Order: sequence, then C-alpha cells, then structure tokens
Amino acid sequence: MSAQLTAVFREVPEGFIGWVEEIPGANVQEASLAEARESLAEAVALVLAGNRELARAALEGASDVIREPFRLEPAA
Repeated sequence: MSAQLTAVFREVPEGFIGWVEEIPGANVQEASLAEARESLAEAVALVLAGNRELARAALEGASDVIREPFRLEPAA
C-alpha cells in the first residue's frame, strides 16, 4: 500500500506532543520523541480500527453495501 501521511511532533515542557495531520483524533504526549513516535503509530491504528467498527455498525444489516480494498497512491 502506498500511503504517506504527515506526523507532526512538537517539544513542550512535559516532553513531546505528536499528531497526524490527516487523521483527526490521532494524537499523543510522551516524555521523549522516540516514545511519541511509537505511541503515535499505536494511536493511528486504534483510530482506524475504531472508525472501521463504527462504520460497520452503522451499516449493519444493509444489503446494498460494497466493501473493497482502497489504495491511496501518492499524487503525481
């Protein structure tokens, strides 16, 4: 899968905060940059899994739904 998102990290008095510009809700605060990077990857996975579950629940029982893989290719 070709997808590139933008992680943003900012140093604050407590350590580092981080978020992904393209995924609202995926944000973290950790003592070190390395910890923030690791936690952000986990946060993104949790947000995507949560969104997937919400979408499936909202469409439960619908017979006119088509699900298929979606690839995000970088813009030329």
